[in-house]
Amino acid sequence: MIVSEIMTKDLAVCMPNSTIKDCANLMLKNDCGEIPVVNTKDAKKLIGVITDRDITCRVVAQGVDPAQAQVKDFMTKCVYTIQKEDDLETCENLMSEHQVRRLPVVDENMCCIGLVSQAHIARHASKEKVGELAKELSMSRSAEHRTQNEKNTSS
Repeated sequence: MIVSEIMTKDLAVCMPNSTIKDCANLMLKNDCGEIPVVNTKDAKKLIGVITDRDITCRVVAQGVDPAQAQVKDFMTKCVYTIQKEDDLETCENLMSEHQVRRLPVVDENMCCIGLVSQAHIARHASKEKVGELAKELSMSRSAEHRTQNEKNTSS
């Protein structure tokens, strides 16, 4: 099975000057936890992503007003991507290696054409494979969180 067979194709996107509040409303409306940030709604050249975690940790927890804050100031700029022709094993490996639960799908011009998530894979993979991926992501994230907390408390 390949990525294009399971990815979300009709994708909600936002621009860098969108407000965090508008982006959060897009997440609510589209029942998703990540919105690709693109240069324009027509070209859709991927420049980053904004996640529910970005909003929680970088905006809300810091006391920033979501109605005034712009996505460009809080988005994740280093984004791992995948191509629509890639197989699910490649997708799973990228997610595990980079500890991410979602990957934007891009074309040869880095234009966002879809999004694939751990949930998409869960619907199409064996129970063993889903469990393995979830375990790898959870263990890696927990270890990363502990390391970050240790750095914060030793400073």
